[in-house]
Amino acid sequence: MSGMTRLTLCAWLATLAAATALLPLVSSHGWLPQAALLLGAQGAAGAAARRVPLPRPLTVAVQALVSLLLLTVVFAREAALGGVLPGPGTFAHFSALLVQGGDDVSRFAAPAPVTEGIRFMLVGGVLLIGLLVDLLAVTYRAAAPAGLPLLALYSVAAGLSGQGSGHWLWFLCAAAGYLLLLLAESRDRLAQWGQVFTGVAPGARGGGAGSVARPGGRAQSPVRTGRRIGAAALGLALLGPAALPALGGGVLDVGGPGSGGRGPGGNTVSAVNPLVALQDSLNQPENRTVLVYDTDAESTRDLYLRIVALDQFDGEAWQPSERRITEVPDPLPTPAGLAPDVRREEVTTRITAADWYEQNWLPMPYPAQRVDIEGRWRFEPEGRALVGDRGQDTGGAQYEVSSLLLEPTAEQLANAPRPPEGLLREYTAVPGSLPEVVRDTALSVTAAARNNYERALALQDWFTSEGGFTYDTEVEAGSGTEAIARFLEQREGFCVHFAFSMAAMSRTLGIPARVAVGFTPGAAVSGEAREVGLRDAHAWPELYFEGVGWTRFEPTPSRGSAPDYTRPDLPDPAGSDAPDEPAPEESAGPVLPAPAPEDCPAELRRLGECGQEEEAGSATGDGGTPWWSLALGAGLALAVSALLLAPLGWRLAVRARRVGPRAAALDERARTLAAWRELRDTAWDYGVPAEESATPRQAVAALVAGGALTGEAAEAAHRVTAVVERALYSPEPAAADRLAEDVRRVRAGLHAAARRRTRLRALFLPRSAVRVLWAATDGWAALAERRRAALARLPRPAGRGTPGG
Repeated sequence: MSGMTRLTLCAWLATLAAATALLPLVSSHGWLPQAALLLGAQGAAGAAARRVPLPRPLTVAVQALVSLLLLTVVFAREAALGGVLPGPGTFAHFSALLVQGGDDVSRFAAPAPVTEGIRFMLVGGVLLIGLLVDLLAVTYRAAAPAGLPLLALYSVAAGLSGQGSGHWLWFLCAAAGYLLLLLAESRDRLAQWGQVFTGVAPGARGGGAGSVARPGGRAQSPVRTGRRIGAAALGLALLGPAALPALGGGVLDVGGPGSGGRGPGGNTVSAVNPLVALQDSLNQPENRTVLVYDTDAESTRDLYLRIVALDQFDGEAWQPSERRITEVPDPLPTPAGLAPDVRREEVTTRITAADWYEQNWLPMPYPAQRVDIEGRWRFEPEGRALVGDRGQDTGGAQYEVSSLLLEPTAEQLANAPRPPEGLLREYTAVPGSLPEVVRDTALSVTAAARNNYERALALQDWFTSEGGFTYDTEVEAGSGTEAIARFLEQREGFCVHFAFSMAAMSRTLGIPARVAVGFTPGAAVSGEAREVGLRDAHAWPELYFEGVGWTRFEPTPSRGSAPDYTRPDLPDPAGSDAPDEPAPEESAGPVLPAPAPEDCPAELRRLGECGQEEEAGSATGDGGTPWWSLALGAGLALAVSALLLAPLGWRLAVRARRVGPRAAALDERARTLAAWRELRDTAWDYGVPAEESATPRQAVAALVAGGALTGEAAEAAHRVTAVVERALYSPEPAAADRLAEDVRRVRAGLHAAARRRTRLRALFLPRSAVRVLWAATDGWAALAERRRAALARLPRPAGRGTPGG
């Protein structure tokens, strides 16, 4: 195995070894063999380009182009031209996959399900790192800097895994891959100096070249010494943090409770903070459908689809506590704190999740009583939530939920007794870093209230109407204590800020509170069905009242709907004939836009202020793809096609000039030499190069033997030799009329005897095409020489270069 091939293989292994650090981030590992295959194809393209050889920048360009084509075939074949060549639709699809992957990464806890977006990010990221490693270690022969992209890959994986600096096994794999790469490069460098000696004969006083003398007359190979040094350094890196516990972290730190994921035996669960994903969902340019459901409830105004409860506030963020999970009981337990005298209605909801919506927590109405769903789901009693087990997610799930619509009265809430001490202590805890302004503001707003229910109403009214707050999804989604204080001062934010602030202020008043994350009821579509989109993502506070349980409040202005029990002065709308439609901000899915009033000005129509949804594409005329985007994509596709087919086109043009009809205008000697060059280049294309110093007879003998020519093809080759010898050595050249036909027979013989890969190589990437680069290099050198000669002929200014004057 040549040194370059060894380096290429080691770069491939090193990148794959570092990529294993990504395995804990996802629940399925099928993406790794796929990345390995694509990475191997990328490395093979680089090896082929270096074998030609191509200039270094062009080698990298070839590898990048091959990587793009591979990603196109694997992830965007339907959007590609001919299923292979990337076009404008391909890059749009890549962009959508990146957006989806980013959303999924921020939404899911590790290990996350391998959605198409996450798979694209994993495979594409490994290919990018592999290209950088190959570029540094193989193309530019600098293996040491190649450790930087490997370190970046490992560091990103370790940072996202929730395991501190990562598990020691993944660190070991990444470090071993890097050491292997260094070893291969050092071995190759030493080999360039001659033979590497592993020792000297017993009794010798000194070591040979390339050896290190040791007492006793033996020598140690520098390669072996390097291996031992690398192993010692790796062992020190692994064991050092363990021996220094005061430093914390380190590669052996695998995280403790609350770091995310499942606990021992799979009996506990925690989740990532979903807040960034929630803000991203609200700001999506397209309101993709997440869920479709129908229900037998008379009104869906209070049918929020709850995902998870955030009940732990540590000063940095609201997040779900690590809780014990059990098998899903049937029916589910009675909701905590719910008394029999609270009015309720049991409703049934049938829900279908979109195939692309893959996450571990199951959206369902609260409080659920019974859940009928297939798959590996488990029950978290405290939050009354279902969570997927061992990679189970919601993608394409169809399930039925029986739940309660609770209708407590204002009297029941106002007269609620004191909660249990354990619950009160847990759900009224606030961090010591919470600014005093939060509690002071809560006391000021609720100064006139007589009980916790009136305090909750006062806080809700202050946020929705009296406090002068503005709803804005572009505000930074902070959730710590300083973010709450800043929100109370600036008074602009979205549902996260309102829910977190009301929950924190309620806790300072002694009201147990937590934050729920999920979806508002969505929008009606055909028949009884309703659709829930990404922009229906929402967060709201839940406050605990003994005798009623956890109770929803709605402090966010212009979002969702306030429950009836929070509006005691309003009549009960149960019998109203008003249409059951969400606020304009909640609309989702393919709901047909309501017509605008006829007296609405055109300017307001364009701004969407006439009470109706704008039709898709109204801002851009017909809503189609801009012409410049299509032109750019078509131009890019043509450029890629031209680059791929350039060697083939050049070879066909040269062949036509040498042995085609245009060659008939040449004299006999010129036609013979042109046909001879064509024969030699054809043999080179099929992997049978001839020595430049060989005579025509020697060259053809090597061609017949190396190309396995027999019969008519071999005879044609020898006839060409006879004509060429006469043209070179005889004053009277032989007739060249049959040379073109004989060259064609030789080419046909080489094609028939070659393997399929060699045939394709000779057609699409002929070796003789390198003559273009040689000609360009010679032309550049000649141009530089002429420029230097022209500068030398220029007259020098008088008085320059001689003393005196």
